[in-house]
Amino acid sequence: MERRKRRKFTPEYKAEVVKLVQTSGKSIEQLSKELDLTETAVRAWVKRAAIDEKKDPNGPLTSDERAEVT
Repeated sequence: MERRKRRKFTPEYKAEVVKLVQTSGKSIEQLSKELDLTETAVRAWVKRAAIDEKKDPNGPLTSDERAEVT
């Protein structure tokens, strides 16, 4: 199996994909195939979006908090 070249995506694109996952009723697997993305990447984006919504105050750092610490 040939390895895919590493691609970069804008934060806006990632947010749009996460929104599609949340609102389309399709699984991450389905959307990943339709958008030609890896399922692992989409799952990571969805997980990061949930963290950034800060639903758990004792949970992991949000992206903004991580940037501040850095």
